[in-house]
Amino acid sequence: MSLEFILKFGGVFLGVLARTLVPWLRKLRGGAAGRFSGKYLTSTAGALAIGFILTLAIFPHLEAVAGGPPTFEAYFKLFCLAFGFGFGWNGIVLEGSQWAGAMGGRRAEKEPGHVQ
Repeated sequence: MSLEFILKFGGVFLGVLARTLVPWLRKLRGGAAGRFSGKYLTSTAGALAIGFILTLAIFPHLEAVAGGPPTFEAYFKLFCLAFGFGFGWNGIVLEGSQWAGAMGGRRAEKEPGHVQ
């Protein structure tokens, strides 16, 4: 494995992990957090897959400056971009699941025989 691949995977993984754990830790600090739900794991796996695939597709090779070897700055930028992809895609997946749940509840309310 190359350093470039490790930075891409590590950035996406840490971005997804941060987006998953930070809200739970905030709730835990406030005393409102319950058990860590399994639904977080499925959305995390989906976001990790999407973020990693897109990171590899958009940044297939690290471009060196002026034909020389990549610098620390280039590696750092690559890591930050991968982190952003992981964080962002996990946010999109989580928000999409919330919207899907809200729409599912509305559909159940419209069904005949639904009692509130």
